[in-house]
Amino acid sequence: MSALPETGRRTGVAARLGVPALRGRGRFITGNLVDSVGNGMLLPLGLLYFTDVRGLPVAQVGMAMTAGQAAALPVTFLAGRLMDRVGPRAVVVAANVVAAVGFTLFLFADRPWHVAAVHLVVQAGINMYFTAQRTLITHVTEPGERRAWFAFTGSLRNVGLAAGAATAAGSLAVFGKGALSWLIAVDAATYLLAALCFATLRTTPPGPGQMPPGGPVGRTDHTRRYLLLIAVNLPYVLAQAALSVLVALYATRALGLPASAASVIFVVNTVIVSGCSTVVTAHLAPKAPARAVAAGYLVMAVGMAAFMLPALPSLAFTAWVALLTAITLFSVAEILLGPALSELSVSLTPGAAGGFTQGLYQFSWAIGMVAAPALFTRLLEAGPLLPWGAEAVACLLAMAAAPALTASDRHRPRHRRRKPR
Repeated sequence: MSALPETGRRTGVAARLGVPALRGRGRFITGNLVDSVGNGMLLPLGLLYFTDVRGLPVAQVGMAMTAGQAAALPVTFLAGRLMDRVGPRAVVVAANVVAAVGFTLFLFADRPWHVAAVHLVVQAGINMYFTAQRTLITHVTEPGERRAWFAFTGSLRNVGLAAGAATAAGSLAVFGKGALSWLIAVDAATYLLAALCFATLRTTPPGPGQMPPGGPVGRTDHTRRYLLLIAVNLPYVLAQAALSVLVALYATRALGLPASAASVIFVVNTVIVSGCSTVVTAHLAPKAPARAVAAGYLVMAVGMAAFMLPALPSLAFTAWVALLTAITLFSVAEILLGPALSELSVSLTPGAAGGFTQGLYQFSWAIGMVAAPALFTRLLEAGPLLPWGAEAVACLLAMAAAPALTASDRHRPRHRRRKPR
């Protein structure tokens, strides 16, 4: 793969928008977009399919889904070990194939233990994908463009999620619940298409890191720094989960708003993140990723405070204004945090893009997503202010810890490109 010009040397609309150099990346872009469409179709389909088409009780389906997803947690470490042996491209391809198999098995599942089994397979594919996807970006892009690519793929993901969700919603509106089986089959096909796109990529693994002029850094320091990154990442994971788990319940039960409020909030978030990620990352976000993380958590904490306001009796009338303000701040924080945390996850220490560290980093995502529903629902039952207040405190603690990651800017390894494989 030939070297492409760095973002800083490009001119024109693409440079002003912060879009990285896209020439020669068509299959990589298509693979990311198609995979996200599949994820977007998954969100509204799983529970509805097994309850309304297969006729299984809601409670049993919910427990089975949770059990299957929890059982897939160790896959992050298995995928990491596999990535060290065969490279991230092969793992990403396998992940999409596994997800396609899981969705195909949806069509034959009609018992609670079947539901648990198919969600184990699907979640295993998802965990494999995200364990290897960040490292794959380092194999198809130049070092100076990494954060721009993390921002761009984040935008693609939001576009794909929205397209998938819209496709599912439109099909159900036009054809009714009878379309669910066809949507499941189409979803499986999208993952196979994504696998084909990734399988035909030409990748160039980064060369071995060189020690910086300041001298070697102890392995213990590297380990502590990476563990700190994982701890700093957890409030972001929970914030992402809150968008899907908490917002709808909070808006309807605590604030008395219609169910459509959650959809409006989701659309606003999707539009801001997909439309502004590359611009903000290129021109407004701090260049040092640790500083971007600190800034992002400060904005996120203010956003959590805005979510709290309409739950106060004297401010109930501000519900819509407060929620729209809160989701705007949330989206800006997401733009600052997502690319910077992803960049740190593959560059913080030597070997950060390796299998074990990426498996550990993805495990923090997986465990946070599994724990979030129980955590947030319990806090919400105890009081409408508690989940937002707890998340705001977690964000402020992460903001305070973020400067300890700045050593990574001094000790970040330099990479040389090797021949494509």
